[in-house]
Amino acid sequence: MNQDYIIPNNWSIIEEGFDTSQVKSSESLFSIGNGAMGQRANFEEKYSGDTFQGSYIAGVYYPDKTRVGWWKNGYPEYFAKVLNAPNWIGINVSINGEPLDLNTCKTVEGFKRELNMKEGWLSRHFIATLPNNVQVEVSVKRFLSLDLDEVGAIHYQVKPLNTDAEIEFQPYLDSGITNEDSNWDDQFWDTTNISFEDDQAFIESKTMKTDFHTCTFMESIVFSSGDPIFSAPQVKKESNYIALSYVNQIKKGETYSIQKFGGYTVDRNHDKTKLVDAAKEVLITAITKGFDQLLEDQKQAWANIWEMADITIEGDTKAQQGIRFNIFQLNQTYLGKDSRLNIGPKGFTGEKYGGSTYWDTEAYCIPFYMATKDQNVARALLEYRYNHLEKAIENAEKLGFKNGAALYPMVTMNGEECHNEWEITFEEIHRNGAIAFAIYNYHRYTGDYSYIPEKGLEVLIAIARFWHQRANFSTDKNKYVILGVTGPNEYENNINNNWYTNYLAKWCINYAIENINKVAAEYATDYTKIMNKIKLSEAEIKEWKAVADNMYFPYSEKHQVYLQQDGFLDKELITVANLPKSERPINQKWSWDRILRSPYIKQADVLQGFYFFEDRFTEEELEQHFDFYEPFTVHESSLSPCVHSIQAAKLNRMDQAYTFYLRTSRLDLDDYNHEVHEGLHITSMAGTWMSIVEGFGGMRIIDNKLSFTPKIPKQWEAYSFKINFRNQIIKINVSQQQLNFELLTGNDLEILVNNKPVVLKNKILKSVS
Repeated sequence: MNQDYIIPNNWSIIEEGFDTSQVKSSESLFSIGNGAMGQRANFEEKYSGDTFQGSYIAGVYYPDKTRVGWWKNGYPEYFAKVLNAPNWIGINVSINGEPLDLNTCKTVEGFKRELNMKEGWLSRHFIATLPNNVQVEVSVKRFLSLDLDEVGAIHYQVKPLNTDAEIEFQPYLDSGITNEDSNWDDQFWDTTNISFEDDQAFIESKTMKTDFHTCTFMESIVFSSGDPIFSAPQVKKESNYIALSYVNQIKKGETYSIQKFGGYTVDRNHDKTKLVDAAKEVLITAITKGFDQLLEDQKQAWANIWEMADITIEGDTKAQQGIRFNIFQLNQTYLGKDSRLNIGPKGFTGEKYGGSTYWDTEAYCIPFYMATKDQNVARALLEYRYNHLEKAIENAEKLGFKNGAALYPMVTMNGEECHNEWEITFEEIHRNGAIAFAIYNYHRYTGDYSYIPEKGLEVLIAIARFWHQRANFSTDKNKYVILGVTGPNEYENNINNNWYTNYLAKWCINYAIENINKVAAEYATDYTKIMNKIKLSEAEIKEWKAVADNMYFPYSEKHQVYLQQDGFLDKELITVANLPKSERPINQKWSWDRILRSPYIKQADVLQGFYFFEDRFTEEELEQHFDFYEPFTVHESSLSPCVHSIQAAKLNRMDQAYTFYLRTSRLDLDDYNHEVHEGLHITSMAGTWMSIVEGFGGMRIIDNKLSFTPKIPKQWEAYSFKINFRNQIIKINVSQQQLNFELLTGNDLEILVNNKPVVLKNKILKSVS
């Protein structure tokens, strides 16, 4: 049974009624972020119930020593932890000496929590009766500023309803923080200094091992009935904690409020000896602007994002809420402002998985950022990998590869592999292919070839070298094979000849050779520079070509499909339809041994290859493979439903496409996989965008032109989206009756609609029958 307590709404995520069993799920769902930092939707006041406190700073991590039962050569030394950062949002509240704690209150009425995605803020409202029988009405609003991305702001209001009361606000900073996700229960933070001045407080701290220096800061202003109260706060200071206390007598029916401004300055952006000075500077800016003006700026910043990124759906509120939630969280996680950062699978919503970069970025996220932002954002994501090329070569060397072969990490913070499950670290090597495919995809979409001679070709060559060395010749098959791998379906480990991996290897080698020849012919200076650096010979390229031309692909004549791997047909082929619901999800109900022997597929595997290389297969071949593999797919990866939705739409199976769309768009909102309390699935949210734009919208690049084959689910009245294609913005509107295209910026543009050429002219609406 999926959860169903989030109220459908076009622009907001809303929860009504206080249920302690939902607190951790809501902390994930209502998370906020601004690309530089983020936090789970923890209460500001004390909460003694079950909670997962989490605040996170982009790019700050801890190398937690790997913990495994049996050490194997090549294991990464550490598993990078997304670090739970010092907490700045806390405000202890007490009424007549009684702490406000929703877990101990006699009653909590009228509880409403809202995450307003249109304007980028989080609010709560409730009426609580404390154990001392004082009844208070509480309203809270907070946001993390997109413009001043080191700062967040909180407006916390308390009104006593049944008596006059002495109310204390105690805003605090706390660096005595531990991670939920820790291998050895190490102390991750070292508090180096605590200071305060008037209404400001600062905790300077640094991470152990990685030595990131941060300053967590706050400044508060208190108000009675809207008028500021100026009085020196009492100070409570401990070894890793500081609180400033503001106590006032408040009459029944009057409002006592506090505005708290806080956040982080980090030595990634400032001199580590001047972090307090930097914090003071940003506080001056925030306080001068004030809460209301900062909030207005926030609304405008989000309006600018939505202007380009929004997808509208008419006639289906749950579907509309789902896609906006996905787009909102992607923009909270990564805005493309800092090329040193990437898109972690949990973003700022939890700690599971560790690391900040997976193959998800290249396979799923880059299309979203290419089409909804300036192409430089997508290029920065490619450059992130180029900057890690030397580390990728070192990673491959640790596993015995030579001559500049690169194996990009499955999970990383700084280019080093930091994932410690052997079947992933050593075997899920298809991630290399996604990185090469992203270079191809970027060029195909943007038309910008310059990245390849400048940086991309070196990456492609290093990846081709890896595939050449990773394959070996089978005299039995008279073909090259790739043994001992895990494909995208992580429910099969250490199998031979995963079709998707073998196909990627062949494609990567051929694509590298194609670009070597193009750069040699058209970019002589770049070519000479690269060849002098990497020492590539014609003889080596010839060896690569032999591998690519003679790659083995397992195939079943009986089923007329490529096999997911050599032994797939040896399994007991019982479809998911015949799997009892009580045994799902199998990753929580079955032993790993049983999963490995089963035919069940975690996510698109062969079909992932058909998604990437759709133009190399006929629609009949896609249908044959979809019909064979989808019935065995349990979709227990967040990356699975979107690919299947796109392919079902292509096959004109709109009911199935719609079902998969709802699953990908509401994966977290409805908690399909029963794990949302651990955090959201950020990277798969880009797949939700693709399921509309590429699935229902049918967007492709064909013969260097933008192409659409739009379809619409019967549940929708209409939908629309915008894309930035080569610096020209196009709006597409699809209804049950008609199809409209509008070129909003740029010169005339010829596109294909249902395989026929259509010319768009600036600001002229074009209806296509």
